[in-house]
Amino acid sequence: MSAALPAELPIAPFTRPADGAVTLPGSKSLTNRALLLAALCDRPVELRGALFSEDTEIMSAALRELGVPVAADAAACTFRVAGAAGRLPARAATLHIGNAGTAARFLTALCAAAGRGVYRFDGVEAMRRRPMGGLLEALTQLGAEFKFLGQPGCFPFELHAAGLRGGTVEIDARESSQMLSALLMVAPLCATPLRIRLVGGVRWPFVAMTLRQMAQFGQPTAALAAQPAAEFDVPWGQPFLAPAAYQIEPDATAASYFLALPLATGGAVRLAGLPEAGASLQGDLAFADVITRVGLHLRRDGAALVSSLPAGATPCGIDADFNTFSDTFLTLAALAPLLDGPTTIRGLAHTRKQETDRVAGMTAELRRLGQDVVETEDTLVITPRPLRAAAIETYRDHRFAMSFGVLGCHDLRGDGQPWLTVRDPACCAKTFPHFFDVLAGLRARSHPAS
Repeated sequence: MSAALPAELPIAPFTRPADGAVTLPGSKSLTNRALLLAALCDRPVELRGALFSEDTEIMSAALRELGVPVAADAAACTFRVAGAAGRLPARAATLHIGNAGTAARFLTALCAAAGRGVYRFDGVEAMRRRPMGGLLEALTQLGAEFKFLGQPGCFPFELHAAGLRGGTVEIDARESSQMLSALLMVAPLCATPLRIRLVGGVRWPFVAMTLRQMAQFGQPTAALAAQPAAEFDVPWGQPFLAPAAYQIEPDATAASYFLALPLATGGAVRLAGLPEAGASLQGDLAFADVITRVGLHLRRDGAALVSSLPAGATPCGIDADFNTFSDTFLTLAALAPLLDGPTTIRGLAHTRKQETDRVAGMTAELRRLGQDVVETEDTLVITPRPLRAAAIETYRDHRFAMSFGVLGCHDLRGDGQPWLTVRDPACCAKTFPHFFDVLAGLRARSHPAS
């Protein structure tokens, strides 16, 4: 994590257009999936380019608690996982998941599938309110037993595992696609083939990511990723195969902040190593299409993606549905005050049950900045008004800190003096511990000494 971040961080604006390159951290979504998939292999796997953050450290520490050796080298961005072939050496463990949704869902499914054992799960208060019920009901249908120590269907609970029997299972993953992803990753461990019947819809891009990543670990699941279906059979009977080394892609959600930065600063930002949308596992690269509609220009320069604001361009508000890549909606919402005309952001209802109620939180903070915001259950309409100085609440949610950190780079008064303060900037440790260091470095490179 960034050293000695204060409780309140004034954001120093850029006084010159952005001009520099950014190296992104590894994807949190891919790192935590890869940690679990590596544990399902029968020999060690080295994960390269991995993210080191609160969420991935929670995941790796929990695997160690379950008896799966995981060696970490943060300086080299590598994890080395000694595959356990889906068998957990620890028959009893207490796992504290913090507020890591991926770890909560993936580890619950792993423990339920891995054989006999008793496992206690808990997290912070916010995690106790996050959706788990759809996954727990599905695992119960397959033979797991849960003893709830608080509200039924939520953390904390005690899991009595006896393996998963297979057959047909119904799962409601409307509140979080991670619940379906968790079930998919352990489906090959079931005693018999598994047929999954979806109750309601599911946001598919992260499910497709899971299926394609499973294919990289030897499972014949890639074909399932192409077309959502209400009922489908999960390929069964193939062992997980450990690649000699597995490379984690840079984080597409983290990329959204720097792709959008020229809206606040002008200039251009180069993002090294970010794959093209068609070659990436990550659906959040759809944000690139959004910012081109706003008025930014994207171009490829070798292996890098360059985002720039054309000279004389007037970025405009748009109407966009973020349902399938909603982690990036806060980036656009925070920068909407700089756009010409209203911005309408749809598909947000499920984000009310993430790290915090992101719709209500975004409404409150934009109004604190003087903006006109109309909020419904599923939508925000943001009409720009003159910005005013403010200290932004982050609700212990990393995406608030980073999104408004980018807005604060706009030189509102033209004097280079901070006008926006981010409270609890250290909450970025959840997925991007060095975010404000990276932002400061880009600012320094864009302001060469005269």
